[in-house]
Amino acid sequence: MEKIDKLDRQILNIISKNARIPFKDVAEECGVSRAAIHQRVQRMIDMNVIVGSGYHINPKILGYNTCTYIGVKLERGSMYKDVVPEFEKIPEVVECHFTTGPYTMLIKLYARDNEHLMELLNTRIQEIPGVTATETLISLRQSVKREIPICDISE
Repeated sequence: MEKIDKLDRQILNIISKNARIPFKDVAEECGVSRAAIHQRVQRMIDMNVIVGSGYHINPKILGYNTCTYIGVKLERGSMYKDVVPEFEKIPEVVECHFTTGPYTMLIKLYARDNEHLMELLNTRIQEIPGVTATETLISLRQSVKREIPICDISE
């Protein structure tokens, strides 16, 4: 795997704050050509350092007012591979993790309200074969959302 150098990290810092920033502005801030920025970004995409880009959508504007984390217990951990496709069928589920600790899985979902959440839990999630228990945690407010720090780990 190719190394990520200081310039790559500088580019990542800039574009992670604003993915829509023109390469000419990134080039100006970094003191290199626009072509260099384009080549570096493309190389980092090819290396899977940059995985996707897009817009962040505000769920509340679309009517999803309840952000929820649900700890899911399965009969057996090995059932994870069978349960993930079932979660993929539920559009409100936006994240799914195989975890250590008291839960086999942790999912994040958005619901319109508590009634919608209860419907998702009772008729969709708890009906998935292998799910033995769930514990629901409702997020009252998201206080921090950011990318991981882009620094040299040898620092």
